[in-house]
Amino acid sequence: MTLRIGNFSGFYGDRFDAPREMLTGGEVDVLTGDYLAELTMLILARDRLKDPSAGYARTFLRQLEETLGLAHERGVRIVTNAGGLHPAGLADAVRALAGRLGIPVRVAHVEGDDLTARYPGALAAHAYLGGAGIAECLRAGADVVVTGRVTDAALVTGPAAAHFGWTATDHDRLAGAVVAGHVLECGTQATGGNYAFFRDSGGLRRPGFPLAELHADGSCVITKHPGTGGRVDVGTVTAQLLYETGGARYAGPDVTARLDIVRLSQDGPDRVRVEGVRGEAPPPTLKVGLNRLGGFRNEVVFVLTGLDIEAKADLVKEQMGEALAKSPPAGVRWELARTDRPDAGTEETASALLRLVVRDPSQEAVGRVLSGAAIELALASYPGFHVLAPPGKGSPYGVFEDVYVPQGDVDHVAVLHDGRRVTVDAPHDTAVLDDVPPPALPEPLPPGPARRAPLGLVAGARSGDKGGNANVGVWVRSDDAWRWLAHALTVERFRELIPEARELPVTRHVLPRLRALNFLVEGILGEGVAAQARFDPQAKALGEWLRSRHLDIPEALL
Repeated sequence: MTLRIGNFSGFYGDRFDAPREMLTGGEVDVLTGDYLAELTMLILARDRLKDPSAGYARTFLRQLEETLGLAHERGVRIVTNAGGLHPAGLADAVRALAGRLGIPVRVAHVEGDDLTARYPGALAAHAYLGGAGIAECLRAGADVVVTGRVTDAALVTGPAAAHFGWTATDHDRLAGAVVAGHVLECGTQATGGNYAFFRDSGGLRRPGFPLAELHADGSCVITKHPGTGGRVDVGTVTAQLLYETGGARYAGPDVTARLDIVRLSQDGPDRVRVEGVRGEAPPPTLKVGLNRLGGFRNEVVFVLTGLDIEAKADLVKEQMGEALAKSPPAGVRWELARTDRPDAGTEETASALLRLVVRDPSQEAVGRVLSGAAIELALASYPGFHVLAPPGKGSPYGVFEDVYVPQGDVDHVAVLHDGRRVTVDAPHDTAVLDDVPPPALPEPLPPGPARRAPLGLVAGARSGDKGGNANVGVWVRSDDAWRWLAHALTVERFRELIPEARELPVTRHVLPRLRALNFLVEGILGEGVAAQARFDPQAKALGEWLRSRHLDIPEALL
């Protein structure tokens, strides 16, 4: 017995016509849509400040208007976290839409994640719920299930538990669904999107969305509809497995999945078999994501062209420093990006960018003060003075942090399509999360000639954010390359290659079955993506920067 679960959204703003593509491209039993991220929750919270009836992903309603009838005809159930901060409101809107279209669908929702009232000063505080509430809604006959904040994988564990009759103690099976859900959650990242070896991905211009063929034992095959773009292979699935994870234990409210035991194998064209997953009891606590306003920020980017780039940068820094000293913002940061080239053929390629970012609790301190200081330099600074855009009045920025509460302290409720409310009990079987003992490393490669070359010639990488931390997963595609990588890319070498991490805590996790290393870099993103503490605030390209760095690589691998 196989359950085919597909994905049609990896974030709020993903490809609009993906639901129709998934409904018409091949067989599918359940469609899932993931709309929520840390930054999305802050955006929805600000929407709710303006309109108490807001707080959910309105795009989902527009997508549903075009596809609800098709899903009903084909018997496809839809599960989505597009409810955001207001799942009941979205569920009501879906019912109204179905009534207007004359489509008899049963709509249920899950609530209880909203803990904002417990955290004064927070714009939004939401617990990451598991899939048990979703399962209750589906068992009762719901066609559409809307949730608020659940873990991304819960969109798959819920339907799988409902379909196969799993209980809360079926840890291995649930862990298999968690792994499948983690692969599906980011949509086309599993089918070649954002893939390190993208030149091998074929048809990447419009990759298809992924689906998982789930089995009763928790194993699955990751694939996509026939004829869609991109590709599904062991590499694309490995990359997504490493995305935004930490150690060998991948914890969630339903189960803790052991990523170090996962086995991947090619099962035919665009088919990857995932098996051997083992699960353990979930931790006794739930993660709660807190979003609050951190203050106001503003920026101006000075364009420095031609000769004497460093001297021009020093001059404008000195001039702006004197102006800002009269009413100094709480935070001032300069970054010089040397995008210029000598003897350049265009003005743009002859130019470097000097970025100034200021932050302060007061909007006035980052608004008129900065804009006035920058504009007054227009005729009184370095030769060729101009900026990419004049600074505005300053905009609010957000701060994210996570806290943890006992699972039993959260009222997880499934609101069924007929209005009945079912309380979802917290799991009785839990286990405190501990690190897995480091596995044995493979035998190193024998000594031989080496050449200075980019790491990316032999290794792929994928990176992402979790609050203020970033992870960088690095993997290779052969056993010999793994024998080299496991010994060559130590924490010390990682810090050498990524200078931003030199003073930060860095933890290396070894995943031999994936031929992968996963590095967790604490604090590199400051207070989270909404605070925009660095050039790449979500660390999306941190892995690609690492792949571009040079080190001595055995010639046998090149």
